[in-house]
Amino acid sequence: MKKSLLSMALLAALSGCSLIPDYQRPDAPVADSWPQGEAYGPSAASAQAAELGWREFFHDPALQRLIEVALENNRDLRVAALNVEAYRALYQIQRADLFPAVSANGDGSRSRTPADLNPMGQSGISSQYSATFGVSWELDLFGRLRSLRDQALEEFFASEAAQRSAQISLVASVANAWLTLQADLALLQVTNDTLKAYDESLGLTQRSFDVGVASALELSQARSAADSARVNVEQYTRLVAQDRNALALLLGQAVPADLPGSGEGLARQQLAELPIGLPSDLLFKRPDILQAEHQLRAVNASIGAARAAFFPRISLTGAAGTASSELSGLFDGGSGYWSFAPSISVPIFNAGQLRANLDYARISENIQVAQYEKAIQTAFREVADGLAAQETYTRQVQAQRSLLESSEDYYRLAERRYRAGVDNYLTLLDAQRQLYSVQQQLIADRLAQLTSEVNLFKAMGGGWQEAVSTEQGGATPPAEG
Repeated sequence: MKKSLLSMALLAALSGCSLIPDYQRPDAPVADSWPQGEAYGPSAASAQAAELGWREFFHDPALQRLIEVALENNRDLRVAALNVEAYRALYQIQRADLFPAVSANGDGSRSRTPADLNPMGQSGISSQYSATFGVSWELDLFGRLRSLRDQALEEFFASEAAQRSAQISLVASVANAWLTLQADLALLQVTNDTLKAYDESLGLTQRSFDVGVASALELSQARSAADSARVNVEQYTRLVAQDRNALALLLGQAVPADLPGSGEGLARQQLAELPIGLPSDLLFKRPDILQAEHQLRAVNASIGAARAAFFPRISLTGAAGTASSELSGLFDGGSGYWSFAPSISVPIFNAGQLRANLDYARISENIQVAQYEKAIQTAFREVADGLAAQETYTRQVQAQRSLLESSEDYYRLAERRYRAGVDNYLTLLDAQRQLYSVQQQLIADRLAQLTSEVNLFKAMGGGWQEAVSTEQGGATPPAEG
């Protein structure tokens, strides 16, 4: 009879019900296509941006080397990886509660009893020794432990998605920091060249002033332009140093001195073309959205645990072994010992605590739904902004290049006319300032174009893989052992 009851209890524990609500993925609160229309529709042969390895997207060998260093040494990425291991351990802890806890115990005691406490009227020494195996097990009849296990598993998956998101952000941040450094170096070079031209012009104006050809106003204007350029040289020198410091922080070490040369500078060719998919692709490729969904699933599982807390908890505790008053007789015949102590706990009154726990779980689910939808909307906006930038920056840079050519022609013509005495120095100074300003703006536009491409790559979930991989799918569950 006892064996039958125990078998029934084991069967109930293994086939216990689950009170976790059926998970329903919320509808994506975004449009089915990008605002830019069908021009960005996916081709049948193109891969998704998330499947494009960062080595394939970034062609600059120096930048590839910097990303390698950052992935090895960046502290934020190291913390994200450790968080994954921490959540893996928490999952293993929660999963262990589903199985019986078995322990081996050895006990021994000796005590002396005074004569006035002994019924025989004599003092005595008593001894007791035991060696037992103990088992304790909570029967998960209503799925409380399984719900907590599933919650821990989803939190582990969310931490893996957070690690992927951290890596994508790091790759994009290193690329943008490198491009910013290249832009400021280019601006410093342009400013130095401009200062050289200003100094030459100042020297010519000074000599003209000395012989009475140039006026004091023209000399003052030439000196003012040269001083202004010197101020800009110091400004860009400071920015270059700060850019290197920012890059070193991302790398987790000093910027390597032996970076391979690329000669790319701010050339658009150093970035690959991005394949553009549909908005729905982001739901399965972008890690921050996957993280938000796993967190939503975790809260959904916590509702099952909160529901199961309303039902009785049944635990089985037992021990078997030997016991003897003499250590030498501990394993003699007839020293067998066993105990079996099942228990049941039924909640009756707890001042509304269980109800409040369930309400909290349901409210948390509503919060996670809102955060999941916000993550989708944010991702949709970032990609849409990137597509708009991709479409317009190309034309803007082309127009700026055309303006640069016109400004160069204007400067050469103004210089010849000034030297010939046709125009005054103010016209030449205006041409110099316009050329300098257009050169600066072209570098700024090229930087904005490249960083927008990098941000679009990040927004579409690219940068997680080092190269294209044929293995797809979600996070790998923790080992069951």
